Amino acid sequence: MKAIVKSKPAPGLDFLDVPEPTLRPGHVKVRVRYGSICGTDAHIYRWDPFAAERIKPPRIIGHEFSGIVEEVGEGVTNLKPGDPVASESHIVCGKCKQCLNGQAHVCVNTKILGVDVDGGFAPYVVIPEANARKVPKSVPLEIACVQDPLGNAVHTVFAGPVEGQDILITGMGPIGLFALAVCKASCAKSVAVTEVSEYRLNIARKLGADVILNPSYLTSKGTLEALQDAYPEGVDGVLEMSGHPDALDLAVSMVRPGGRISLLGLYSSDFVNFRANDLIFKGVEIQCIIGRRLWDTWDRMTQLLEGGKLNLEPIITHRFPYSNFIEAMELMIGGKAGKIVFTISEQ
Repeated sequence: MKAIVKSKPAPGLDFLDVPEPTLRPGHVKVRVRYGSICGTDAHIYRWDPFAAERIKPPRIIGHEFSGIVEEVGEGVTNLKPGDPVASESHIVCGKCKQCLNGQAHVCVNTKILGVDVDGGFAPYVVIPEANARKVPKSVPLEIACVQDPLGNAVHTVFAGPVEGQDILITGMGPIGLFALAVCKASCAKSVAVTEVSEYRLNIARKLGADVILNPSYLTSKGTLEALQDAYPEGVDGVLEMSGHPDALDLAVSMVRPGGRISLLGLYSSDFVNFRANDLIFKGVEIQCIIGRRLWDTWDRMTQLLEGGKLNLEPIITHRFPYSNFIEAMELMIGGKAGKIVFTISEQ
């Protein structure tokens, strides 16, 4: 079978013949139908310091995918051949303090599909039963393949109140766009967004953002003044998705006393300056978000997807056969795409 492989410790990826994976106890073999590109895949493609330190080639990449269970291994009880499934990328131990206390999303022994073990950008993949999340029949597999990053957005959005709230989202990358869609589907009073890419702001318009600002056309002061005009009392919550220090400063300025700031974006430096005293005197609640709560976030995603109000179609901007992965990667890195979905195998 053909797979997208990081075959050597250098920039780039290869499309190579690899053996079909062997089924193991407690695992399922999935015929992969669709996959979607994540920022982590771009790190691996560019072979930046994160990838160079973490990846041990050869490695089949890809951790966002969906497909049909082909075979089940010994001990599998909740899945059967023919079941539609989507991937949860975090393989957790179930034994550490975090796992035993309902915090498996920060398991200290986590292994990630497509990073630490072979992933799903291939016609077949073998994954633990728990990582193959059953997909409701009402949800197309093409949509189901983006549930891993959608889960990041859902986790961030519901780290605090949403219904009837004024929310600011800084950063309209794919997860920020998902967060906007989730807020609109969950009856937020209004959603303001900031983003430097006009391409992605156009997607935000389609999703119904109420206030749309491009900081690259305004000074930091101008962006703040525009938001203060729209929300003179501040916003109830800020979802910081960009990883830009200016966005963190904007969040501190715009959150109302007693509001919340939920941080998902990763910063280029481990040390970021912010006005801590302002946060303290405002009594702001801060959440640091990683991954998806296992399995509460997945249950909430299922409810949203089955409810029919969550509009993800504008966010999936490109579809490619997975053999066109180089074109897809360059589009994503250039900021000229929302979410890119691969077709990996036909029915």
